[in-house]
Parts: sequence; structure tokens; C-alpha cells
Amino acid sequence: MPTTAAQHCMLCQRQVELTFHHLIPRKMHRRAFFKKHYDKAQLQAGIMLCMLCHKTIHRFYDEMTLAKEYNSLALLLTSDKVQQHIEWAKKQR
Repeated sequence: MPTTAAQHCMLCQRQVELTFHHLIPRKMHRRAFFKKHYDKAQLQAGIMLCMLCHKTIHRFYDEMTLAKEYNSLALLLTSDKVQQHIEWAKKQR
């Protein structure tokens, strides 16, 4: 996972080193459904997250669920689990 210098996480807003999160996980890119319904730019789209938020999202949801149900920042923010994590993560260093 490539990382960048300290910036604000797009979920918890903490200013820490960030990693790139593919909104449609790379494992799904080769599947026919995703090849048919999304172009390359959509498949490569992502958001910058801190490691804490990135790991938590993958712990909460498998790749197929992320790809089909939570494939945008707005959709991720609708998740109660993610909202609870954000509230907790904001209090962390």
C-alpha cells in the first residue's frame, strides 16, 4: 500500500500518514461484472485514509461488499459501523 506524507484522513480527519484505498477493491477489477459496469477510471478511483481507518474498513466488510455497497466516500459514510469507528478514531492520536 503506497503511503503519503501527513495529511487529513478522509474519514476521521486526523492529520497522519495516509494510504490509498480503492473504492472498488483491486481483487474485484478482473471480475466480469465490474469490467462490464465500470470503466478503468472508476475502477482506479479511491480515497486517502489513515492506516487505522483503512484496516477497520477491511475488517468490517469483505471486498465484494465494499465493491457493490460501499464504493464511494458518501456510501462509506452511511455505514453505522464506519460512523462509530470515526467517532472513536477522532479521539486517537
